Amino acid sequence: MKTRFPSRLLSTAILSLLLAGGCAQTSTQPSKSASKASPEASAAIASANAAIKDALANKWIWVNTEKFAEEAQAAADKGDNTVAIQLATKAKAEADNAIAQYNYEKTHPRGM
Repeated sequence: MKTRFPSRLLSTAILSLLLAGGCAQTSTQPSKSASKASPEASAAIASANAAIKDALANKWIWVNTEKFAEEAQAAADKGDNTVAIQLATKAKAEADNAIAQYNYEKTHPRGM
């Protein structure tokens, strides 16, 4: 009875290490589904995401801005680079306008 507990504990520990090692190995392998996005589309999406990050830092972002960025990424993944660039440009413009609006509202308070 006493020798059974350590063997069960040992087998559980070995199994856990093997599973953890297997999970760590699979996460570092490159994805097989490569994006079909062109470098221009990837750059436009990255620029839009950076502008969105700045707008979110102010907690001042327009309603559809993030949706446009997600749709741009989906279009780029499908290989529709023209649509991806258009949507990413629209998302970046909205994020930049949201930042400009935030700065305007901050410097021009509306008193009652």
